[in-house]
Amino acid sequence: MKIQESGEMYLESIFLLQKKKAAVRAIDIVAFTGYSKPSVSRAMGLLKSGNLISVDSDGHIMLTEEGMSIATRMYERHTILTKLFIQLGVPESVAEEDACKIEHVISDNTFQALKNISQKF
Repeated sequence: MKIQESGEMYLESIFLLQKKKAAVRAIDIVAFTGYSKPSVSRAMGLLKSGNLISVDSDGHIMLTEEGMSIATRMYERHTILTKLFIQLGVPESVAEEDACKIEHVISDNTFQALKNISQKF
């Protein structure tokens, strides 16, 4: 399933929050991302209808298997690209920002090539 960049960003945010706390709620996503409550609520509805998250009766948000797959792929891209850019001499804040943009549009082939090169450093 191909989802939009914003959906990928929300899934990655949920993934990162789940690493810190057992129960993630929409308000946690609002605080983490800085997005408005209505934006987060709408996004959660779309992700839920796409079977990428589930929400229990207490409002706890969990990634489905497919949602987790997308989130971990985005996180891997983000971390590897950030590290690669830093190794190339890019300031960390710029490397983070650029990686966040590029991780959503880079092809699998190009990312794999960059991943292979980064392992040689």
